[in-house]
Amino acid sequence: MKGLLRNVSALALASFASAFVSPSSRASLPRSSLSSTTETSTVSNSYSAPDEEIERRRNLAIISHPDSGKTTMTEKLLLYGGALQQAGAVRMKGEQRATQSDFMEMEKERGISISATVMSFDYRTMHINILDTPGHQDFSEDTYRALAAADNAVMLLDAAKGLEPQTRKLFEVARMRGLPLFTFANKMDRPALSPYELMDQIEAEFGLETYPCLWPIGDGDRFKGVLDRMDNVVHLFDRGDRKSKAEVEQVPMGDLETLKARIDDDELYEKLIEDQELLEELISPLDMDRVMEGQQSPLFFGSAMTNFGVQLFLDKFLDMGTKPAPRLARRMEEGPKGKKAKAQESADDDEPNDLILPEHEEFTGFVFKTQANLDPKHRDRLAYIRVVSGKFEKGMKVGHSRSKHGKKYNLAQAQTLFGSDRESVEVAYPGDVIGINNPGAFAIGDTLYTGTDKVAFPGIPSFSPEVFAYIRSPNPSSFKSFRKGIDQLLAEGAVQSLRQRNDDGGGPLILAAVGQLQFEVVQARLRSEYNVESDLEPIGYDLARWVDGGWDAVDKADADGKLFNIMIVQDRWQRPVLLFRNEWKAASLQEEEKYLELKPWSRPPAFE
Repeated sequence: MKGLLRNVSALALASFASAFVSPSSRASLPRSSLSSTTETSTVSNSYSAPDEEIERRRNLAIISHPDSGKTTMTEKLLLYGGALQQAGAVRMKGEQRATQSDFMEMEKERGISISATVMSFDYRTMHINILDTPGHQDFSEDTYRALAAADNAVMLLDAAKGLEPQTRKLFEVARMRGLPLFTFANKMDRPALSPYELMDQIEAEFGLETYPCLWPIGDGDRFKGVLDRMDNVVHLFDRGDRKSKAEVEQVPMGDLETLKARIDDDELYEKLIEDQELLEELISPLDMDRVMEGQQSPLFFGSAMTNFGVQLFLDKFLDMGTKPAPRLARRMEEGPKGKKAKAQESADDDEPNDLILPEHEEFTGFVFKTQANLDPKHRDRLAYIRVVSGKFEKGMKVGHSRSKHGKKYNLAQAQTLFGSDRESVEVAYPGDVIGINNPGAFAIGDTLYTGTDKVAFPGIPSFSPEVFAYIRSPNPSSFKSFRKGIDQLLAEGAVQSLRQRNDDGGGPLILAAVGQLQFEVVQARLRSEYNVESDLEPIGYDLARWVDGGWDAVDKADADGKLFNIMIVQDRWQRPVLLFRNEWKAASLQEEEKYLELKPWSRPPAFE
């Protein structure tokens, strides 16, 4: 696996990240960019979201290398948040229940997250949306999409291993998005690296300063608990039932006699006293402005498996995490006769020209994920919508960024999400993630909005695949079900599809994916959800490039003999795509034949 970031230019990721505005940089934005969103006090509109609902929303995406304990951490956050009575296990034994976030059969079998999931629940006075993301590199694209919907990110580390390859990649995306980053060093119940070594790794590789909010007392079998440096209180844990909340004893740091007795380990006690003094002298104070800018990361230590430190992290995240953030968008005004006017303050219609605040008087939201067959009995399709501004109301009519102006869609039903479980919802507010029935019109990256002005947030690109294969149905009698399953999985973005040029659907279908495991997921889901088998025939190409110059540019390059040993295909919207056997050939062609305008990503085209 060459890695997804290798095939995505800085320009693509910058466009992907451009919609987010970090909280501490809002004041520096040009005043003119706020013109459409700062007049809410003079506008009476039923879609305005109450300030108190915006203030109590928090959402976060959890990112990590595989096997760092991300799904277990999610389960324990749900447990301590009161959303579960008993936490599930990634690999079930005996009476253990399955995890809430890993609900697909293949996820249960392999013990890995394949698809990003959303869990929404209330805790204290706050409403929390957790986005549990896949850690495996073959499903990185789904993680990137989830990060588009997040306002905060939690970087989960295996304390014994420190920074790992996938953690590094996902950190870079979170940084480009300007997300406040919280770090949780997990698995302290096992032998771990020194906390100082973990801090040095993060600062050396990422240039990110950390501030330890929780400091560990021992590791492995000697892991006693944590020092809460914010409150100067030591939390000592009793090892108990891993499925239930841990028993905790709190001892003020100033009560040294009791503390020494309760730790019952002279070496650990002396080290705790030494560490506390050293941290006070050497570590810069916590600066929330720098945290919001992604320059400093609050650091926590604990063990999700044994429930140590999870509730402390959750409580402090609610105090430190940012509320729903504004997003940059492109806004198109309608003239008095209904003709499209030029975009405000921008000569390029694709560039964002307005800032949409959560308090904006109209509803806006964007699709960051689609999913089929959450309820296999009904063959349903859902679009996951991140609400950016205003108030969602059941039955509202919305415009669609890729549809003609004036066309409206009725959002008759919506659900709140809790893994695969859903409940009907009447209203939703900025920061919320809701699922709406998808008639096939909504694709990843689409914007939904109310009001007379057309709104479009920057799209979420589909990145360059690295493995390709023909897929066929070995049984002609089941072809109808096979085709239906393929169409729905393609609509999810599980994989991409390509065909030979001018193939209207009768020829062989080519699947294109970031990693081989995506193909296995497609075949497993075809088998389990649609009851059909499939055959794959690999194709020996390594990467794809979309030709923005169009078919005329392809024909010119082909006639000039520039496309030797390059496969010419089309995507699902009949746009030209070139498949290459190596990166060198793609880079050479891009440099020599600039008129091709090769791009390593694609977005759905407009409907007009």
